[in-house]
Amino acid sequence: MLSTRAPAKINLTLHVLGRREDGYHALESLVAFSGAGDTLSLTPGDALSLDISGPTSTAAGAGDDNLVLRAARRLAEEIRGLRLGRFRLEKRLPVAAGIGGGSSDAAAALRLLAKANHLAPDDPRIIEVARAIGSDVPVCLDPRARMMRGAGETLGEPIRLPLLPAVLINPGAPVATGPVFAALGLRSGAMREGAAHSDIAAQPSADELLAALARGRNDLEDAACLQAPVIVDALAMLRGARGCRLARMSGSGATCFALFSTRREAVRAASVIRAQHPGWWVKTAVLR
Repeated sequence: MLSTRAPAKINLTLHVLGRREDGYHALESLVAFSGAGDTLSLTPGDALSLDISGPTSTAAGAGDDNLVLRAARRLAEEIRGLRLGRFRLEKRLPVAAGIGGGSSDAAAALRLLAKANHLAPDDPRIIEVARAIGSDVPVCLDPRARMMRGAGETLGEPIRLPLLPAVLINPGAPVATGPVFAALGLRSGAMREGAAHSDIAAQPSADELLAALARGRNDLEDAACLQAPVIVDALAMLRGARGCRLARMSGSGATCFALFSTRREAVRAASVIRAQHPGWWVKTAVLR
């Protein structure tokens, strides 16, 4: 049995530059990953199947639309004789949460199939399938911090982040990505005004990174808050936490994150939020 983790993807910034002629939105985002997330395993074999368990398994769905199965089938179409097998997904990340849970699962499936079939992780066919499955899948193939541009197809070199303790919270409100982007009201070919993204060094210090992040933004935050007003409450909780240096929404929501100087501060903040909102998904993480 082969196994890999499918970590949460966190958009530390998310600038929407405009909408391209092909209908996709042009993005610029600094992406990082948590140390934990879902776990996917594969027992190689001829038949393809998927078993899902875990606290968020019901929302993930095990049908043909599951991204693990879609990625596997698409790769089998590209590579004749591809060995498939039985996938087992331990689903812990919330669904429709702005942290790329399904995309990370799909990327994990492609990594496992590459290993089972002795393919290079950067095999062009794997990368092409990742792009076809979803905009966030390519950046999740090699889950390390980096800039992501375009519709997710242009990736920068890995960035070595400083120690970045964080608290991740999701108030339990699923947010559909389509309506959030639609609320921007951009027609094809239209560009948006906004400050350019700050350059990020290959190995920034904590102060350099926080300064660059403070100049950034998530252009989907306002639209997502209108769709799920509880995001406003989540952000207020994080920004009011002792030691919080920056709080922002990830992706199209509703998951929000806060960055702290020390792990102790992050653990303390998570404990307070968890006590006040026992129904929320609250996790500490070190982003990388």
